[in-house]
Amino acid sequence: MRTMHPYLNFDGQAEEAFNFYKSVLGGEFIFFKKMSDAPNADELPENERNRVMHVALPINEHTILMASDCMPSAGHVIREGNNMYVHLAAESRAVADQLFNGLSAGGTIEMPMEDMFWGDYFGSFKDKFGIQWMINFGSY
Repeated sequence: MRTMHPYLNFDGQAEEAFNFYKSVLGGEFIFFKKMSDAPNADELPENERNRVMHVALPINEHTILMASDCMPSAGHVIREGNNMYVHLAAESRAVADQLFNGLSAGGTIEMPMEDMFWGDYFGSFKDKFGIQWMINFGSY
């Protein structure tokens, strides 16, 4: 495997979520298409045409955060769960704090940023869109 990129699914909130992530993480979208850009988009239910087909936001030279909105008309159902985190390794404590404070705004803190017994500076939370994040400065 050469790279691994987190891929998130939303129920109509992908555009809002990724504009928020972009405002905190910086960068520019390298891909952003809506369902209305797809072939035969006129066959989609009107209320699903504005959903995100695919969005990609580079986080660094090796990682791209990607997502799409589900399509209820195709039977897709999104359920918040605890089976996925996005892990961000910061290059300093200050950057770790910036990422944690920015992305956790409006969310629920699971573990505040603290020095951990394994030697790293670490924290975790669920953001306001239900996505779980880990912020780490230290070993990797």
